[in-house]
Amino acid sequence: MQQLIECVPNFSEGIDLSIITQITNEIEKIEGVRLLNVDPGKATNRTVVTFVGTPQAVIDAAFVAIKIAGELIDMSKHKGEHPRMGATDVCPLIPIANISMEETAEWAVKLAKRVGEELSIPAYLYEAAQPNTNRNNLSVIRAGEYEGFFKKIKLPEWKPDFGPAEYDAKRGATVIGARDFLVAYNVNLNTTSTRRANSIAFDVREAGRVKREGNSINGKIVADENGNPVNIPGSLKSVKAIGWFIEEYGVAQISMNLTNINITPLHIAFDEVCKKATERGIRVTGSELVGLVPLKSLIDAGKYFLLKQERSVGVSEKELIKIAIKTMGLDELSPFNPEDRIIEYLLKNKSDSKLVNMTLTDFADETASESPAPGGGSISAYIGALGVSLATMVANLSSQKKGWDEKWETFSQWAEKGQYYKNELTKLVDADTAAFNKIMTAFGLPKGTDEEKANRKLAIQDATKFAIEIPLKVMQLSFDSMTLIKAMADIGNPNSVSDAGVGALCARSAVMGAFMNVRINASGYDDKTFVTEILAKGKDIETKAIALETEILKIVNDKIGV
Repeated sequence: MQQLIECVPNFSEGIDLSIITQITNEIEKIEGVRLLNVDPGKATNRTVVTFVGTPQAVIDAAFVAIKIAGELIDMSKHKGEHPRMGATDVCPLIPIANISMEETAEWAVKLAKRVGEELSIPAYLYEAAQPNTNRNNLSVIRAGEYEGFFKKIKLPEWKPDFGPAEYDAKRGATVIGARDFLVAYNVNLNTTSTRRANSIAFDVREAGRVKREGNSINGKIVADENGNPVNIPGSLKSVKAIGWFIEEYGVAQISMNLTNINITPLHIAFDEVCKKATERGIRVTGSELVGLVPLKSLIDAGKYFLLKQERSVGVSEKELIKIAIKTMGLDELSPFNPEDRIIEYLLKNKSDSKLVNMTLTDFADETASESPAPGGGSISAYIGALGVSLATMVANLSSQKKGWDEKWETFSQWAEKGQYYKNELTKLVDADTAAFNKIMTAFGLPKGTDEEKANRKLAIQDATKFAIEIPLKVMQLSFDSMTLIKAMADIGNPNSVSDAGVGALCARSAVMGAFMNVRINASGYDDKTFVTEILAKGKDIETKAIALETEILKIVNDKIGV
């Protein structure tokens, strides 16, 4: 499988966008690289660029970007709120797919070596790429910033890993490394005070603050028995934070790096800053993400805030993201478009979801056309998705029913299961058509020689097996969803019992329709043992689905009573 790494270079230019455009144009020229995001900041005078690709392509793109940035950006004239030490201030590599952190670190070393030797830019390694633990922390490396590095680089302990030990007044130095996915996140405050913002930052960041007598900022530093300063740790693990004033927006912010979002997720960081700000008489007005964010971060945030409201979390992915954006005020300073900011959305292949992204009318027109796909398999998957969607609707309505307040969590759990079945069945709408197209492609392979004939037959058989397995998944998921449908018919909002009944009809139809596709595709598969087992399994699912539909419809009809 293809290895993918992400590169997130930070360039010390956020005002003259023509410079950034020249840099990103060079990145996009490299084959095998996809530019995902460009996020400039005027107050910080800094732009975060994100691109992804195969390791060698990413290294080539990063190298040319560092080269062009060094030619276009003059650090001797740079001013900005963010700590910085070079035209390309930091250039981290992040493992994305089928590559280890150790392998990613090796690529970072290759890049740093090339930058130091070919461009003569002082290059430092950090995080996983730096074996020396005394200098693997970015903030420690960057301490003193651009202005202080003219002396710092002369110290033996701060000799660059690669490149000359002479500070380049125009280009500065570059820090290159390998790290886990990091979320850069700023929280907006209703104050202009950098000092107060810093106080909140010290409250939450893992490093905390030095303890002082009387807890006053001007108090004497408290030392331990060895004479070392006593430290008061902050409340959030794996979080780095500082406070600053953003003139562009006229507000102070808490600027955070969430270095491990599994330990401190986005929503916990936001809530904790809100809490600490309130304790200091300050209010959080919103927040902003710098660069990209994993889908899970916003999904988890949406669920977290809904649970705090005692609302069902069994809503669509789109709705969960909307809740996260509005609750954390991610769109306060500028529009927040999930399609441009969520990494999975930028990486996904649009052709993989061609059908489900159509309008209902276009989908019907495509089905009715002379093209054999989408056919019965895709329609069965979609019917199954619609059936469980109706049951999920009943669960969500029931969770909000007046007088059922103590039941909201139970119905939320049912709705969440429904969303899972709906999402999986929706994916299979396009997957079934893709399976059919795979068979057609295999039949179109050349068959002029014995070797070509053998390869063609093998491809046909592989494609046929795939075309059997997809509708079988539709059968299993649709049948499994009937447990939810039955529960909603039985205990859900009685005013929506007919919706549960229609859901049962859809689910049973999805099972039976998908089984027809399993059978017709199985007729062309040579492994008869496999075929016998699949048909027996399919028949068992179909029989159980028909029986369960009968049970559900009895409940529905008894409740309707007319």
